[in-house]
Amino acid sequence: MLKTPSQQDNEILPFFEGLKKFKRFRLLEPSVGVLGFFFVTVCVICCFFYLDYRAAAKGFLFSTQSERFMWFRFGGPGEDRRVEFLTEQGDGCDVFDGGWEWDESYPLYQSKNCSFMDGGFRCSENGRPDIFYTKWRWQPKYCNLPRFNATMMLERLRNKRLAFVGDSIGRNQWESLLCMLSSVIPNKNSIYEVNGSPITKHKGFLVFKFKDFNCTVEYYRAPFLVLQSRPPAGALRKIRTTLKLDQMDWSSMKWGDADVLVFNTGHWWNYEKTVRGGCYFQVGKEVKMDMKVEDAYHRSIETVVDYIHTKINPNKTQIFFRTYAPVHFRGGSWKTGGTCHMETLPELGSSLVPPDNWSQFKTVMDVLSARTNRSEVLKLDLLNVTEMSSRRKDGHSSRYYLPDLAPLHRQDCSHWCLPGVPDAWNELLYALFLKHADARPSNSSSRTES
Repeated sequence: MLKTPSQQDNEILPFFEGLKKFKRFRLLEPSVGVLGFFFVTVCVICCFFYLDYRAAAKGFLFSTQSERFMWFRFGGPGEDRRVEFLTEQGDGCDVFDGGWEWDESYPLYQSKNCSFMDGGFRCSENGRPDIFYTKWRWQPKYCNLPRFNATMMLERLRNKRLAFVGDSIGRNQWESLLCMLSSVIPNKNSIYEVNGSPITKHKGFLVFKFKDFNCTVEYYRAPFLVLQSRPPAGALRKIRTTLKLDQMDWSSMKWGDADVLVFNTGHWWNYEKTVRGGCYFQVGKEVKMDMKVEDAYHRSIETVVDYIHTKINPNKTQIFFRTYAPVHFRGGSWKTGGTCHMETLPELGSSLVPPDNWSQFKTVMDVLSARTNRSEVLKLDLLNVTEMSSRRKDGHSSRYYLPDLAPLHRQDCSHWCLPGVPDAWNELLYALFLKHADARPSNSSSRTES
């Protein structure tokens, strides 16, 4: 049966009345506003993170001279109050308390111009597209570091030996220093490995001589610093090797009389690298089957400190112990697909490094604190790079440690690109090295003239 027009109007009216009531809520209008605000906010954030740092460094928007934007600088305020570290006023300055600042004059060298570097550290040559990670300079809060002067350091090292002893992260730092020093040598053939060995990863040691200065910059592979050897007679079959926690590595007979020593250890002190692989801990003739890795590490650091105090002449040798440099794997570990290849900037705030990375640092500090509490004079300088390096999630080799891009699940978030973060460690080493020499003018001059 056909409906009359009046009947149709009566049915339509309730629909329009409902629509009018619905419109009163104005659901769409605020939604558009919220979406617009969200879109603008995202754009501002993206612009903030991806602005042209060249403009920023020259005073555009985030001028480093403007107090209004002082927070943008990772080191925070205080530039006007800074003293020079090498002056007497800089004696009490903690050079490890600071932040990373953008510096257009960096890097100090280019990897393509340095032949003293493993391929695994040549990130830009291996295809890394950004160079932001090469542009950050470490700036202490309350003092200024001396600008690295390779010629001056080589002069101070004339007729001397500088040796790095430790794991592959120590090698990372060693190669960084080789590149920094060699950058001022016109004739690269005057720098050579004394035994003719190539600079490739292998067990043992490498000694590079700077002929014009009659000095050597050396690396000794000793990832545990203490001695790893065969198990004692009658040991259980599952014991393949032991770490003798009360004896230094065999290489100590080679580097013990060096003029400058830089120790590091830590990255091999974990269950995977020790017990799981059949490497147990030994003290004297006894294998400690139930000893935890943390306790073994603590005992080994005590052995290193004891060795420094009893076997090394502090009047001849300046000793540094570089602290643990954190890893930055995300979403897994080195063997479970952890990644870091998307990181292009340092941490803006506090570090997101997992707590277990700090245990290595805490162990070293505990041992040194105990010695200080016993009124023992520490015969070493602590190169405390843990906190500063924890902010540099952007500095690792990630997928760029091979000429061909490494698979996503096989990234290296432990070692560092060069040029990069290890250069900053060596700038601190340089500053402390000069400070030590300037504090002892008679020894410094006699060494230089030897």
